[in-house]
Amino acid sequence: MNNKRNRLLGGPFKVWTIAFTVSPLFLIFYYGFTSRETGAFTLENILAITSPVYGKALLLALGLSLVSTVVCLVLAYPLAMILAGRKSVSSGLIVMIFIIPMWMNFLLRTLAWQTLLEKTGVINSVLSFFNLPSLNIINTPWAIVLGMVYNFLPFMLLPIYNTLSKIDPAIINAAKDLGAGSVQTFARIIFPLSLPGVISGITMVFVPALTTFVISDLLGGSKILLIGNVIEQQFKQVNNWNVGSGLSLVLMVFILISMAVMNRYDKDGEGIAL
Repeated sequence: MNNKRNRLLGGPFKVWTIAFTVSPLFLIFYYGFTSRETGAFTLENILAITSPVYGKALLLALGLSLVSTVVCLVLAYPLAMILAGRKSVSSGLIVMIFIIPMWMNFLLRTLAWQTLLEKTGVINSVLSFFNLPSLNIINTPWAIVLGMVYNFLPFMLLPIYNTLSKIDPAIINAAKDLGAGSVQTFARIIFPLSLPGVISGITMVFVPALTTFVISDLLGGSKILLIGNVIEQQFKQVNNWNVGSGLSLVLMVFILISMAVMNRYDKDGEGIAL
């Protein structure tokens, strides 16, 4: 009786999964492995990534994603350590400050940075008022990295803060009682115990940064093509779903590798539990 009731309760979830997860993936695989002209099986859509234009877009996306992930880690880890060490109400308030911008639409947040960074934008207007050199990073890779870091930094901060806050202070005190210095305590106790959060944060930043196309469109001025922009163009402008699906499958490989790494080091999901 209970099994029957559980199947009935799980019915809506199964329908949702089939309609919005399984079916779209099936279409991507179908178009990715079939020819646009004949509909026959082909690997040409997958091998399109070897072309100079698409390969360059993939390498650039990987490079900017790695840079953004490293910057997010360098910024988030010290802040997470400070917040986890305070153990006060103010720590939760500061974390909330980082979460609040996520309540705003992703597109609006990116458009705000476009307004700030453009040549006649807010930042350059202030610099001009004080007779300082203007900041010309709009429509450059650095503007894209800035947009990625701003949008994805909370995804790095929250998992690391979550794991650090769960570390028993008695373990750290025991290490210090045994003569371990601050560097030894961090290297042998704190960092290894926080590794699940670090890996989760890296994955949660790297994957959306690798697949983004809105940030590069707005902050790169459509002059810098990432692999996400190429896939978007194949679907929306060229109307070539086959090549777009093939490139999406290539991108999916990198996503699956990232997820496999996260599952290896964060088997219990400690880094993503908030």
